Amino acid sequence: MKSENSSSTSEVGGKLKAFAYGDKYIWAIYITLCLISIVEQYSASARIVSATDILGPIIKHIIHLTVGLVIILGVQRISYTKFFAVIPFLAIASVVLAVYVMFFGDVINGARRSIRVLGVLPLQPAELIKFSAAALLAVILSKSQLKDGKGVTKKGFYTALVAVGVFGAVLIKQGTTNTIILMAICFSMMIIGGVQWKRIFALVGIIAVLVITVLGYGYTKYCDKYDENGKIRIEYAQKESASDKIEKGETVDRLVDVVIPRLIRWWKGDETPKWEQAIDRFNHQEQYSYIAQANGGVFGVFPGNSREAARLPLAFSDYIFAIVVEDMGLLGGLFVIALYLSLLARASGIASQCKRAFPMMLVLGMALYIIYQALAHVGIVSGLLPVSGQPLPLISAGGSSIIIISLALGVMLSVSRHAVRKNNEDKADDRNEMNSLPEEARAINPSKL
Repeated sequence: MKSENSSSTSEVGGKLKAFAYGDKYIWAIYITLCLISIVEQYSASARIVSATDILGPIIKHIIHLTVGLVIILGVQRISYTKFFAVIPFLAIASVVLAVYVMFFGDVINGARRSIRVLGVLPLQPAELIKFSAAALLAVILSKSQLKDGKGVTKKGFYTALVAVGVFGAVLIKQGTTNTIILMAICFSMMIIGGVQWKRIFALVGIIAVLVITVLGYGYTKYCDKYDENGKIRIEYAQKESASDKIEKGETVDRLVDVVIPRLIRWWKGDETPKWEQAIDRFNHQEQYSYIAQANGGVFGVFPGNSREAARLPLAFSDYIFAIVVEDMGLLGGLFVIALYLSLLARASGIASQCKRAFPMMLVLGMALYIIYQALAHVGIVSGLLPVSGQPLPLISAGGSSIIIISLALGVMLSVSRHAVRKNNEDKADDRNEMNSLPEEARAINPSKL
């Protein structure tokens, strides 16, 4: 009988070799990102260190990474088949937490975004929502496969649609970018799951109409409140601005006072060269970020020598990629991006080796969650996307992000360990896997048909 520790495989040069803790390439990417994270957090912590606690921020970050490692080691040992029954309950819990935060959460940057677990540990349900959405769609779409492997049942599509709608409704208050990332994950999962293209296009059209309507309404209200130069009109002058409210931890009208102004500044940002724009309280984050990246050049100033970390707000979290580029240069930034893309490539290789649809969708869903999160952060920091706060997976400081990303990596490693077969013709392995899954989750991986 084969031992459990010998059941995982990874493909090297066409031959499959066992590795006791899941796919070794995923481990290599994870370890590399963690090492970069520790170095860059030390470099980026200039604004938050104190004379009496210089190492405090980096020690806290290492503790978060250690907790994440424990989660990965624990989750990868669990057979992915156990997740099928647990994921719906996790999805419900994430929605309940998000609803709770909407009314009773801690205010961060003008919006209620987090709660404190045990009164101490901050938790942002937005990260759990994105993770749960990818996992739940893997469950829904895998059990809704048509027998010929050429699509998803109508019931499965509408069930997925309802799930996406619920997740989006509770996430929209947690930030527009979070909602966009969620939609990107969900649409990608539907494509991977085999949802017919005509339904995909219809859904895209409906969402596009809704987005245009909401933004049009917000822009109309914005024009009523601000003039063409972005100055608040006289009738509102005696009222506090959005920035004043945010500084006091109060909630604001995010559509009118935050989202629309950021979109306008982003859209018109190239009318004046960045180096000619005056730095003010509205653009200082992105401006110092651009300065840091320019200072890094091609080869960087070497880790620990960052000049802009001392004045770039949130250099340790929402703008950590700017410090990565300053320290490691353009080449270092491209290397970090390549690590994330390699994770998606590796997940695709694992998915192709899965016999069943559920593990195939699950491993790709987890990879997409991590990749879209990383690309959103890089796009925001580089100016390709409008300003918003998004962590860079495993590299940004923050317990919630590190813990949920670690959970996603643990799930990927579980699939690589328990679903990938040394020999896809091994009928005994296939029979054992099938018997450990509910009957509704036994659909064959569509790529195998």
